[in-house]
Parts: sequence; C-alpha cells; structure tokens
Amino acid sequence: MSDFSHLNSQGNPKMVNVSDKKITKRIAIAKATMFLGKEVISHFTNDELITKKGPVFQTAIIAGIQGVKKTSELIPMCHPLLINGVDIDIQIIDSENIEVFCKVTIEGKTGVEMEALTGANITCLTIYDMCKSISQKMVIKEVKLVEKTGGKSDFRNKTGISY
Repeated sequence: MSDFSHLNSQGNPKMVNVSDKKITKRIAIAKATMFLGKEVISHFTNDELITKKGPVFQTAIIAGIQGVKKTSELIPMCHPLLINGVDIDIQIIDSENIEVFCKVTIEGKTGVEMEALTGANITCLTIYDMCKSISQKMVIKEVKLVEKTGGKSDFRNKTGISY
C-alpha cells in the first residue's frame, strides 16, 4: 500500500518487524554544522571552553552519547538497540562555526542512522545550553546523514566527510 515501511496495509503506524533480518555490522555517521559566533568562540582556549557548568565540548560529547542510547525513547518507531560504540568529534572550523560528527556502530538487524542524527543534535543542543549565557545568537544550521554502511544498502553523501 505504501512506500513507507512504518505503515501497515491499512495505513496505520507500525514498528517494522526485523526478526527475519540478518545480523550485520552497521555504521552511521551524522554531521552537524553549528554557528557559535565570534563572541562564543573567542572564549575558547585550546579548543575547549571551561564554564561553571563544566567543559563545554566534553560535556556535549557525553550528552550526545546519552542521546544515542536514548533514541528509541524519543523517536517512536526506532528499535531499542545494543550500541557497540559511539564516537563524537567536535571541531572548530573557523572563527564562528563548528562541525560535530557522530559515528555509531552496531552489530544488529537494523541501522543506526537515527541514533547518529540524534547524537549530533543532542551534542549541539548541549553546546547551546552551556554557551547561551554568552550569546543566544547560536544556530544549529544543518544536521545530515553523511554515511551509512551495512544492511540492505550503503549510503555516502556526495559532499564527503572529514571524519
């Protein structure tokens, strides 16, 4: 009836049944770009900003990892997964902007694209929360899937990745 795997034959929502899928190694990498502005970035020393709430990037990485692990609690049709690994990298790319890469690995029956996208988003939201006392002009500009391997098909964004 539909090209959407999360709809049944009556058009109602369903969680996809993955019981017949093979267990494979699956990796997803998401990238977020975020405008912090010169005012925020000028406070950083050696690619980190220590605030009363703690170190911004280190705290944001931990929050992003927690976000990956809680994705199925936030997005209704996502399966609870036993994540093998999460690696989040934050880079200051110029005097105003950062890039966040979130790589998620699993050996399972379903992919981890949503987990990688959630991890990148939560990382950026945590940076916003920790730096909003300096400036509220920050913008999470773009969050996208840049690579997915394993499962039925592989995907790589044509713009490439630097992770």
